[in-house]
Amino acid sequence: MKNDRKKAILDIVSHYEVDTQETLQALLLERGFSVTQATVSRDIKQLNLTKIMSEGGSYKYSVPKSEPEYGAKSNLARYFADSVYSLDRAMNTVVIKCHSGTANAVCARLDGVGYSDIVGTLAGDDTIFVLMRTEDDACAMLKTLENLL
Repeated sequence: MKNDRKKAILDIVSHYEVDTQETLQALLLERGFSVTQATVSRDIKQLNLTKIMSEGGSYKYSVPKSEPEYGAKSNLARYFADSVYSLDRAMNTVVIKCHSGTANAVCARLDGVGYSDIVGTLAGDDTIFVLMRTEDDACAMLKTLENLL
């Protein structure tokens, strides 16, 4: 059932401009999959779906292209270039400002790189907080991230 649902999600996202988890949930229901928003959220994460800008200027979920030749850091760099417009720091926290709807995707890529000095990350719709171990670590991370812009 889970694999069938994930195949349905990939098909839906490939054929429709799905802008929210609720929209995806409703389209799944039309196909006979009664799922909670939490399940949809987990599936989106497991399928590595990201939000991209549609031709109409709004954001929609997209199936990532298979890019085995790229590592996590180059993947992060591409997302940064497309999504991030501002970086700042307050004590041991780095603040990343993103275009609306892209912070979760950027944050997931940042987490995937596995920087050892990051204590944790928190992403909203357009802002990411990166908690670092020390202020020096935050300064170093800010410089690293500035190089990605």
